[in-house]
Order: sequence, then structure tokens, then C-alpha cells
Amino acid sequence: MGVTHVTCTVRNPSEPERAWEGLFLVDTGATDCLVPKQHLESIGLAPKGQRIYGLADGSELRMSVTTGDIEFMGEVVGSTIVMGDENSEPLLGVTALESVGIEVDPRNQQLKRLPFVRLR
Repeated sequence: MGVTHVTCTVRNPSEPERAWEGLFLVDTGATDCLVPKQHLESIGLAPKGQRIYGLADGSELRMSVTTGDIEFMGEVVGSTIVMGDENSEPLLGVTALESVGIEVDPRNQQLKRLPFVRLR
């Protein structure tokens, strides 16, 4: 299975002119999005709490989270964002994708817009 990347902009909802743009790995195995902490802090986003996340290797890690607006493919979604380590690759999680009606086409590993957002 291949990998899919998409350019996303993260905005501070209370100061929308403060934004950071980066290339995100689309990770349908991740619930939430992840961005290196220094980029979130640079646009004025601070930790709002912590959650325990299960990692692919089976380990668990307590990480700080915040919320922000994420823009991609002409859509905007308010999202939980994990504050990752300095060298973390930004991740676009499945909740953000599904919230705006976008999914990964498994045949060609490209994002496709659904005709509607699932409500049921």
C-alpha cells in the first residue's frame, strides 16, 4: 500500500491570520491530526490537555493536544491536534477527513471527495 500526502494549513481559530502550512501524511489509522509542537506554538496554539495515544508498535504515549482549524482540498474543519515532537511528520487523521466527506481511494491512494458527508 502506498502513501498519500496533502498540503494543509493549520489556523488559530481566534486569530485566523496566524497560520502554518505543511505537507501532511494522510493516516487513516490515526484518529486525530498531529503537528510538531513548535509550529502550533508559532501561531499561538497552546496545550488544552493531554490524552493517551496507542502507537503502531503497541506502546502508549501521553501527549499534549490542542484544537485548531485545518484547511485542505478547499475544506475547513475544526480538529483536535496532537502536539508532536520537533521532528514529527505532520499527520492528517481520519476524523478530519471524514468530517468533510473525503476518503482515500484504496486503488490509487488518492484523496477523493464523497458525494455527501456521512451522518449515519
